[in-house]
Amino acid sequence: MSTTQTIAEERTTADVVSEYRALSTLAVTAFLLGVLSITAFVGWVFWFLALLALLVGLYAVMTIRTRPEELTGEGLAIAGMALAAICLVGSVGLFLYEFKTELPPGHQRLYYAFLEPDAGVPGQVTPDFADKIDGHRVFIKGYIYPGLKKEGIRRFLLVRDKGDCCFGGNPIVTERIQVTLAEPHRLQFTDRKIKVAGKFRLEQAGGAVDAGGGLYYHIDDASWSR
Repeated sequence: MSTTQTIAEERTTADVVSEYRALSTLAVTAFLLGVLSITAFVGWVFWFLALLALLVGLYAVMTIRTRPEELTGEGLAIAGMALAAICLVGSVGLFLYEFKTELPPGHQRLYYAFLEPDAGVPGQVTPDFADKIDGHRVFIKGYIYPGLKKEGIRRFLLVRDKGDCCFGGNPIVTERIQVTLAEPHRLQFTDRKIKVAGKFRLEQAGGAVDAGGGLYYHIDDASWSR
């Protein structure tokens, strides 16, 4: 048998092996997760998709390299990992930049968890922390509780999450803040999260705007942004 014939047979065999190699399901999954990782820019809750794409992609590459005669798709897996890495790094950087720059000067960041009664204090309605920040300027995020008015809104309830405002619920007193915008500010109702900055006031009141029940927390002279 000539050398030329042997080489030709080896090439033919290699071509057959290459033709019948299966595209790795893990590689395809990693690529799809990499594409979906763009949702990481929507919110930090989607960062897990990018992390999952990196893990699946790494496992896919290792599996393909272990079984090169059976599987293909390493490039696809690497592409998915690259997309995930770009989206993850970019979204984390954007989140940190926004977190650092969104707080107005002279304001302190406020979370609804800080306004819940202190654990282990029976009968307490509002925590000591609420007394400490009374009169201070604060910055908080939340959702507008839907009322009858949809445009030109000056006073509204800011609630903790959509579960309180969009499915027939009535937010508890520690998860509702009545916001009064400074003149001439007005807003149009939106179901997206908004940012509110203003002067915090602790005062018990009845008849919260657009909702039944009482009220303890207020933010006056406020401004808002998306």
